[in-house]
Amino acid sequence: MDFAFTDEQQEIKSTARDFLASRFKPEKVRELAESGQTYDEALWGEMCGLGWPGLAISEDYGGHGLGVVELVILLEEMGFALAPSPFISNAFAGVLIETAGSDEQKQRWLPGIASGEQRGAAAFTPGEEPIVGAATGATLIVLNDGEGARIVEASEVELERLPLIDATRAYFRARSDGGDPLPGDIAAAVDTGVVASSAELVGVAARALEMAVAYAKEREQFGRPIGSYQAVSHRLAEMLWDVEEARSLVYYAAWCADANLDALPLAASMAKARASDAACQVTHDAIQTLGGIGFTWEHDIHFFLKRARVSAQLLGTPSQHRERVAALAGLGG
Repeated sequence: MDFAFTDEQQEIKSTARDFLASRFKPEKVRELAESGQTYDEALWGEMCGLGWPGLAISEDYGGHGLGVVELVILLEEMGFALAPSPFISNAFAGVLIETAGSDEQKQRWLPGIASGEQRGAAAFTPGEEPIVGAATGATLIVLNDGEGARIVEASEVELERLPLIDATRAYFRARSDGGDPLPGDIAAAVDTGVVASSAELVGVAARALEMAVAYAKEREQFGRPIGSYQAVSHRLAEMLWDVEEARSLVYYAAWCADANLDALPLAASMAKARASDAACQVTHDAIQTLGGIGFTWEHDIHFFLKRARVSAQLLGTPSQHRERVAALAGLGG
């Protein structure tokens, strides 16, 4: 079995890495975070020009018809760049509608979501007052009620901005009594959203690791780079293990979403639990590696820690997903 990316997948990854690195430099991410803006409309337009919103949407509805693996490749790069963008929320709305929507709902909403012109937003926590990312400016919002979901036009939703610790993305509490229910089963779509969120967490962890390694090579104590000391090098090795194990589980789960839906629930929960833990631990350890500078507002590492902490709670906490893994694997007491 070949585990390498195809040429097309590698092109998606390299294009995304180059684009995001040039558009979301650390100073740009900081500027948006400190200004309180949801995202940069012009940069979203450029992403739409690259066709990213329609990456995993069927060609029948104006998308590219690629799979969840390709979506995960892109979202890992989004997390690596800590890109303030409505991309993941728009993608999740599209997955929910395409998986569980009626033909009429798909025809009405998916072309706009695929092009980015009628941007969607989706709830990342079920309940009466779910948290929705990047809801400002959206045309429609898909609210997840736990057992089902409904499409609500944005004009019919009351939004309240939530002041969470992650300033690199906007979060809202949404309230609406109306909406057009999705008639299908949303379970597979929610699990796909879980995998997508996990991929972003892997990217966050990978970038924090890169920052820690770079600092350990440059910072010297007693005439030697700190990375040459076992206490530091062992920590970096553990961080690498965390990133790679989480990445492996995420890509397996993405493959399940494309090719083996029966295995998706277990794979998605394994990926989310591990990616959440990895991102929180690696960003914490990166700050420890950086030392005093890592605890300051001036260094960018705290943005990654805060994104990891918030994203780890969305679409199920690590403990909730571990409990689900135990139940699905028949390990419950």
